[in-house]
Amino acid sequence: MQLEKTYNPSAIEDKLYQKWLDHKYFHAEVDRSKKPFTIVIPPPNITGQLHMGHALDNTMQDILIRSKRMQGYNALWQPGTDHASIATEVKILEKLKEEGISKKDLGREAFLERAWDWKKEYGGRIISQLKKLGSSCDWDRERFTMDEGCNKAVEEVFVRLHEKGLIYKGARIINWCPVCKTSISDAEVEYEDQAGHFWHINYPVVGSDEVVEIATTRPETMLGDTAVAVHPDDERYQHLIGKNVLLPIVNKEIPVVADEYVDKEFGTGVVKITPAHDPNDFEVGKRHNLEQINIMNDDATINEKGGKYAGMDRYEARKAIVEELDRLGYLVRIEDYSHNVGTHDRCKTTVEPLIKQQWFVKMEELAKPAIEALKNKDLKFVPERFDKTYMHWLENIRDWCISRQ
Repeated sequence: MQLEKTYNPSAIEDKLYQKWLDHKYFHAEVDRSKKPFTIVIPPPNITGQLHMGHALDNTMQDILIRSKRMQGYNALWQPGTDHASIATEVKILEKLKEEGISKKDLGREAFLERAWDWKKEYGGRIISQLKKLGSSCDWDRERFTMDEGCNKAVEEVFVRLHEKGLIYKGARIINWCPVCKTSISDAEVEYEDQAGHFWHINYPVVGSDEVVEIATTRPETMLGDTAVAVHPDDERYQHLIGKNVLLPIVNKEIPVVADEYVDKEFGTGVVKITPAHDPNDFEVGKRHNLEQINIMNDDATINEKGGKYAGMDRYEARKAIVEELDRLGYLVRIEDYSHNVGTHDRCKTTVEPLIKQQWFVKMEELAKPAIEALKNKDLKFVPERFDKTYMHWLENIRDWCISRQ
């Protein structure tokens, strides 16, 4: 038999893979005489098809599981797919838009039917692509994250964590997408450099002719300011700590607080504090018992707390507020500034940090064993420089918002 000059996968691979499936070479039964080795596949989302990252990741898993089988382990590679509800919803909405139908017109039940149809089509495509890669998964055990058993497992874990006090409902700063109208995780926020501005604004000190200058990239949030802050060791502002300044336009007195969060060297060393619209300001607000004033609706328009700006889109309000500050003589100058702005990875809308009642997981307690694993050398990164990235993430981790709307 003469070998072909070029490799022809279609002549070999499908036939060979089918032989493996027919003989159940990838299937694992309980066998207590063998040491178990299990990989649970990081389930690909049913939002389209696999990409090169999946090919690399699944190849590495396949190498591991096959080598363990050959070493005599009772090796199981558990396959499945993930419903990824927000991402899937975005895809279905795009399809509906092409058909000239809105989600509201369709109704809940019909929308869910569309979602399951999407799963059948694209979930099936992903499984066939995994098989095309030669993945030696135990296909008799294939699961989907919306399967009944998986739902019950999620409920069970939720209740257990809640009973332990690790899950709670509370008002904290979350990433809010005003287009998808849902909270999203930090992992779903993509940061991109955007050309913007620093607006320098004077806040008059009450009872004197003095003013303090603050700089902000989001002047519309000043409607929700409840303090300005200075560093406790900043000699320039010691005499102001405990006094009040007048919040321009709103004409409300707010206190000057001392907090180490403030960087003395950055800008003027005075920062506006808006606890309901910035995660760092939220923490400052907690330390100083400041009021939390959310001035935005879910669609990022200004709510009734915004006075005459109520109903305006956030950017429309920004423009109107800057014009008013200029007219009243509070605007000092506008400085060009390029900064990192968070956008929703699905719809590319600029994310709005705002305070909302949501469900959270307490992360500090859960992070401790992961930190200890690295410190005790039970975990090793290659290359070692990723130790720092890992520790920086875990030691500064915030409570995880698990609510989705």
